[in-house]
Amino acid sequence: MCSGTLPKPPSSTSSPPLSSRPQAQKQRRRREREEAILSGQHSVTTAVMFVFQPAEDGVLGWSEKQRIEYTAHTAPGTKKDTSLPLPPSYSPEYVESSWYQWWEKEGFFSPEQHERLPHAVDQTFSLCIPPPNVTGSLHLGHALTVAVEDALVRWRRMQGHRVLWVPGCDHAGIATQTVVERRLLREAGRRRQDFTRQEFLREVWKWKNERGEEIYQQLRSLGASLDWSRACFTMDPAFSRAVSEAFVRLADSGRIYRSEALVNWSCALESAISDIEVDSIDLSGPTLLSVPGYDNKVEFGTMLTFAYAIEGHDGEVAVSTTRPETMLGDVAAVHGKQCRHPFTSRLLPIITDPLVDMELGTGAVKVTPAHDHTDFLLSQRHSLPRLTVIGGDGNMTTACGQWLQGVKRFDARQMVVDALVERKLFRGKKNHAMTLPAVEDGQLQIVPHYYSKTWRNWLSNISDWCISRQLWWGHQIPAYQERWVWGRSEDEARQRAAVRYGVKPKDITLTQDPDVLDTWFSSGLFPFAMLGWPEQTPDLQHFYPNSLLETGSDLVFFWVARMVMLGTELTGQLPFKQVLFHSMVRDKHGRKMSKSLGNVINPLDVIHGVSLERLQEKVQEGNLEPRERLVSMEAQRKDFPKGIPQCGTDALRFALCSHKMQGEDISLSISEVLSCRHFCNKMWQTLKFTLGVLGDSSTPVTTLEQTAAVGSMERWVCSRLYSTVLQCEQGLEASELHTVTSALHSFWVHSLCDVYMECVKPVLALPPDTEQNVGAQQGVRSVLFHCVSMSLALLSPFMPFITEELWQRLQPFSPAAAAVPPTLCLQPYPRSSQLAHWHFPDEERDFLLVQEVIRAARSLRAQCGMTKEKPAMWAVCSPSQAQVLLHFGSAVWTLSRISSLHIHCPDGAECPPALLSTPPPTGSLVAVVDHTCQLHLHIQSGVDVDKRVQQLSLRRDRLLPKLEQLLLRQQEQDSQSKVPAHIREQTDSKFLNVRTCFIFTSILYLQRDVGPAAGGDNTIEEQLKLLQETQTAE
Repeated sequence: MCSGTLPKPPSSTSSPPLSSRPQAQKQRRRREREEAILSGQHSVTTAVMFVFQPAEDGVLGWSEKQRIEYTAHTAPGTKKDTSLPLPPSYSPEYVESSWYQWWEKEGFFSPEQHERLPHAVDQTFSLCIPPPNVTGSLHLGHALTVAVEDALVRWRRMQGHRVLWVPGCDHAGIATQTVVERRLLREAGRRRQDFTRQEFLREVWKWKNERGEEIYQQLRSLGASLDWSRACFTMDPAFSRAVSEAFVRLADSGRIYRSEALVNWSCALESAISDIEVDSIDLSGPTLLSVPGYDNKVEFGTMLTFAYAIEGHDGEVAVSTTRPETMLGDVAAVHGKQCRHPFTSRLLPIITDPLVDMELGTGAVKVTPAHDHTDFLLSQRHSLPRLTVIGGDGNMTTACGQWLQGVKRFDARQMVVDALVERKLFRGKKNHAMTLPAVEDGQLQIVPHYYSKTWRNWLSNISDWCISRQLWWGHQIPAYQERWVWGRSEDEARQRAAVRYGVKPKDITLTQDPDVLDTWFSSGLFPFAMLGWPEQTPDLQHFYPNSLLETGSDLVFFWVARMVMLGTELTGQLPFKQVLFHSMVRDKHGRKMSKSLGNVINPLDVIHGVSLERLQEKVQEGNLEPRERLVSMEAQRKDFPKGIPQCGTDALRFALCSHKMQGEDISLSISEVLSCRHFCNKMWQTLKFTLGVLGDSSTPVTTLEQTAAVGSMERWVCSRLYSTVLQCEQGLEASELHTVTSALHSFWVHSLCDVYMECVKPVLALPPDTEQNVGAQQGVRSVLFHCVSMSLALLSPFMPFITEELWQRLQPFSPAAAAVPPTLCLQPYPRSSQLAHWHFPDEERDFLLVQEVIRAARSLRAQCGMTKEKPAMWAVCSPSQAQVLLHFGSAVWTLSRISSLHIHCPDGAECPPALLSTPPPTGSLVAVVDHTCQLHLHIQSGVDVDKRVQQLSLRRDRLLPKLEQLLLRQQEQDSQSKVPAHIREQTDSKFLNVRTCFIFTSILYLQRDVGPAAGGDNTIEEQLKLLQETQTAE
């Protein structure tokens, strides 16, 4: 680390790019994506995507849903009235009303709530939210951070841990000062330099107080269960004291020192920039680029050669440079004697040094220590002066002479070249590939683990960190010039100076360093400063080190490394025990979401919905280049022709958590979020059904421990719930949230709704006139209640609003309503150990066959065009399969929509006599379950044969090109070793599905096209052989 007065010239070199992907490749891919948008093509991305059926033209298709509002009078902070009738369908506006205010007012998110939990455990879970910049609003990248962190926080809180999640905001020195400067220039026509420092800071604080709450309100809208009583801002008085304390301690230990060094300088900001905030652009040759402050683009990617005359000789030394304007600051040339500078008449020594690449240019280079990192090192080695010829504002200095003084740097470039030509010293210009710096807006467990290598490599190759910034907004460096002393206050610094120099304090005059500290310096203190450090507060003792740091992988060096360095140095401990990195969020076209691209999506626009017109207005209100504005608006018109539908917070959070965080970048499509909204409605309708079932009985529901799964379907669904809880436990412990959301979605939709609820409807419809019927119905009610209640608890960390709404409405039927916490977010998180008596692995395994039979039967019905008909069905299978189908006979009968189920074991099989039945009738329609099980539907009448043949023919014709396309894609991927494994698996799976569907359709087509002899009594092998022969003939 270093601080102090530094030379402020711009430099053309920087540290190597941090990204593993070459910049040229990034730029090429970016141009390809832009061209794809403008040309109407679809770019290809390898991100994990939800399965969703788009509209015919590939555009997001949706229709406006009815908006239902919660209109009951509920004072802010009071509990929502859930005694009102449940609306007919899910509406985010209705569901998300009032809950958060009640949670916050009741203090459910504070660690003090822990002492009142009956299931509390003596464990602590703490973390801080990566503090967003105070300058603006959150985007979907922030929403991903909130969704992931809140899921983990809510899960630990429900486990009974003492949880602290601290909100905060970063003062964002450069960004905030820039925003306020633009505002003052736009509204008052005044620049920062027209104010005193204190006047300008008052304007910044005024802006912060007007806009500072906007981000906090967005976090509340996202359902973030943060402890707002501990919210901190990096410019708060307490945090500022921590910053001063950190500076003083580091300076006392020699970790901070004052030195002259070359820095990356931004002429637009008039401030130094950190090495890791500088990215590089690779240029292959001459390239015109826009530069702030210039009307015309500036050419880069060329190398110019000019000559220095050797003093006292007729010879010359030719040197090459990409920046001829800096030759005014040359103080030496490498290789020779002495040269005379053509414009300043200075004598330049000619030196030799192994740093020079003899193969580059002429083999001789000019030495400009104040404007090049390598030349700066040469100046130290050879005791050369450092002459600054480009000022902090980007204009040439007085050292250049009157003819260039005050001229803009890149304008001066051409003037210097023209002057060299005039003096006949110019020796040519050629194309030159170059790297151009560009500023872009063990004990420690790192997950995913592959970042560990990146982490180690970076930390082993870093240079000292320049922590001073030439700004007004920020923490002013607590050090004082004249005698260069530091202190927590000016009085302390004066006392230190008096002791150091042996004078009286009153005789010392101090002037505080005008620079401020790099924003990342204060952000690096966040894990312990937020807890009251340097004071030994109870929070610091209980919650430090933090349990976890969860953040985007793009902050690994900007923030994470700084926190580790500062935390270890100042507290003697790592600031957190584990670092969890999530992937970057990209748009539908695979582009990084960035304000500079105009593709940032405000999460509130997804939650509440927004029109296309408003989206376009936001782009026009921005400060984009004309081409970027065109690309952005065209992408919006294609992606959101009707705007973005209202999806709600729960759907957005669930969609974000459904992506694999520890892998490829996330390419989020709004259609995914809309699909999750449909899931919310599925949950809503499930509860309506459940409440109807529970309300029909006066007998209370039995407790979880007392509820025994008696029937085959009860045993299966209870065991499925057990397995789902186990998957949730394992996924949450491993921070693999996508496996948890997948398991929960699968259980609710495919096990609970599609299977169990459909199977129990006939049971619930039975008249309660026998003890057996009453017992069966009561068993169904108890199992249904606990399945729904426990599923809501499992989903609560991901979907807090809808789960709270539905759980509260379920509580009047709870067998232990008085003993449970008042809110679902404090309810114990389900544990697999609670459900050990519900684990029936044999039932789960056997039911897989039942599901395949049902799927095949339904497919056969659909392909035959049957809707209301209920044909008889024969299952020709092995004895073991026959036992399973008999055990789950009611499910097969109900879900397959058949009139009767006949099971036939072929002759010769060892089948009990009770399972023997007559073979299926001749002419039945056949579907294949597996190599030992086939289904035969006996249709006596009601099917239009000609119409069915036509349908099958059309379906077959549609499937064939899909099959060919997938086969071609499969072959292409086989030849590309870089295609990710999961993408190959997805393609293979699609190919197999379409191929199977094509074969089945073809068999059915042949059965009606060439008569019963092709199907009916023939084996499936014979049918496949006939199909193959027919296809070969065709």
